[in-house]
Amino acid sequence: MSTFLVTQPSNGITVIRFAEEVLGGSEGIELSGLVREACAEKNATVVFDLASVRVMNSSGLGMLVGSLATVRKHDGKLILAALPEKVRSLLAITQLTSIFDSQDTVAEALQHQ
Repeated sequence: MSTFLVTQPSNGITVIRFAEEVLGGSEGIELSGLVREACAEKNATVVFDLASVRVMNSSGLGMLVGSLATVRKHDGKLILAALPEKVRSLLAITQLTSIFDSQDTVAEALQHQ
């Protein structure tokens, strides 16, 4: 069973919805595969829907950073959407807010792409 819900609202755009806990391990491997698949098309846009996330540890942050590196390597764009306050704070504390493009909702992310 997948930890993520993946949708493709239009060609070249993939939305990946995260579960409540982002802790790394096997879900990191799964996410890496999903991001690579999403980047099969040149200039793909990947949107991470983080609205459901309640817990994220350093491994979870590593998953986000690793995904960003993969997407950029394929000339794509990664947008974080619907960040809960805990995740937003974690990104701020680790000074990662400046490297990620984030939007308040998935709809805004899709318009922003």
